[in-house]
Amino acid sequence: MDEVQAFYDKNAQNEWDRLDHHRTEFAVTLRALKDYLPDFPAEVLDVGGGPGRYSIALANLGYRVSLLDLSEGCLQLAKQKAQEAGVSFRDSSFDVVLLMGPLYHLLDVESREQAVKETHRVLKKNGLVFATFITRYAPLRWSAKNEPEWLSQGKELFETGVWRPSATGIPSKARVGFTSSYFAHPAEIRPLMKRNGFEDLDLIGCEGAISMIEEKINELKGDEFDSWVDLNYRLGKDPSLHGAAEHLLYIGRKHL
Repeated sequence: MDEVQAFYDKNAQNEWDRLDHHRTEFAVTLRALKDYLPDFPAEVLDVGGGPGRYSIALANLGYRVSLLDLSEGCLQLAKQKAQEAGVSFRDSSFDVVLLMGPLYHLLDVESREQAVKETHRVLKKNGLVFATFITRYAPLRWSAKNEPEWLSQGKELFETGVWRPSATGIPSKARVGFTSSYFAHPAEIRPLMKRNGFEDLDLIGCEGAISMIEEKINELKGDEFDSWVDLNYRLGKDPSLHGAAEHLLYIGRKHL
């Protein structure tokens, strides 16, 4: 995990800014959170929440949020941003766990299973989990847009889902732009969560139908932007689009 920690320590501000550049992803995810979260003040644990974009948004709504992350740089930025927003984080037992990042970086299935088991353990009875996954075909879509000559070298990633920056065949921009990661096939998500004690509530493609073609949408303001968010929130629930999204948000309830 040293590689992952070092990456996010170095890129804490970029992680904060990323959701300014990908406004639809942020807005659709917040819509899902607001639709499924229990009434506040509920206790929320944000595991791997980085600089706290979602933690701060939920604290502003009245939830009691605890933020846990490997990166000291991200935690320090989260504290700064929380102070600017006038919110604070608390430790407690949890009605909700946000697992919106750690599963990207657990390269073997045993580690992913353990993360989900631990999430189940710390939740109260009938507690909710919000878990995000980067999809198996997100690198393919990135390559088609930015570096199409890489396609012939991406066989291992598409077969295993594992991305190692030191490996040959990784796009040059990706080698310097991300850390070791796991890209999940949409079909594996519900079974992973079910066998570890969760009842499915929803699975949403966070970009809806505009993955990799979002730039013009993200420049919109007011009602125009909100209309696109509404549309993509609805379309993101369509399983036929899940393989073409960059991020999938799983929502489940503890039932064991």
